[in-house]
Amino acid sequence: MGWYSPLPPPPELADSLACTWIAAVEGTHRLVPDGCMDLLWLSTGVGWLCGPETASWTFRLPAGTTAVGVRFRPGLAAAVLGIDVSELTDSRVRLDELLGSGPSRRLAEELADLADPDTGLAALTATVARWAAGRRAVDPLSHRVVAGPFTVRSLADDLSLTARQVHRRSLRAFGYGPSTLARLLRFQRFLAAASSVGKLALAAATAGYSDQPHLVRECRAITGLTPTELLAEWFPTFPGGSDPYKTPTPDRVRIPA
Repeated sequence: MGWYSPLPPPPELADSLACTWIAAVEGTHRLVPDGCMDLLWLSTGVGWLCGPETASWTFRLPAGTTAVGVRFRPGLAAAVLGIDVSELTDSRVRLDELLGSGPSRRLAEELADLADPDTGLAALTATVARWAAGRRAVDPLSHRVVAGPFTVRSLADDLSLTARQVHRRSLRAFGYGPSTLARLLRFQRFLAAASSVGKLALAAATAGYSDQPHLVRECRAITGLTPTELLAEWFPTFPGGSDPYKTPTPDRVRIPA
């Protein structure tokens, strides 16, 4: 994903954020779900919170658009923002609708000019740091699910909960049940392995898939593409070869500016 530049979060936010980032957006780009949530501000003057996704989606913004953002670790947006994440699954919400007109207006004033993205990112990060300082306690279930491996029964037993309580608390923290999060994190392990090992079967095994057909089914379910198609899009130099599972590319999705 060379269209954006990830940066390490400041030390005081390292337990809440996976990264911060700056992007100069041009063209169409695909986002693949990773269990995280992004809070971002566009140079068009609009802020968004991207809820947890269960499938990939693509977007296009006007040429020359600049964006700055922070990426919350899985389960942490719920604590920092004080929200029930299950209400945001597979959706993008404008910050003025999420925060109310007052806080959103103050944030807009601080980020009015993204001509200097570094300054804009610093302002956004400072705001998130203020929110994090007063955050509510992180549900211990969140850390246990992300750490894995687990079964729902083992999670319930470890935390003295019922399976129904595990699922309900996971929905509030992640936007979906623990098994769905585990699937998405495994798929992210596959993408990370593919970028380094360069062989599809080895990347699948490294990520924990039982075999290559298992990976193909999961990749199609999450992205609408075969692994070969997705890797050719994400890593143009990945050795593809013939693709017996070729499928049409899904329609593009445009988010409002």
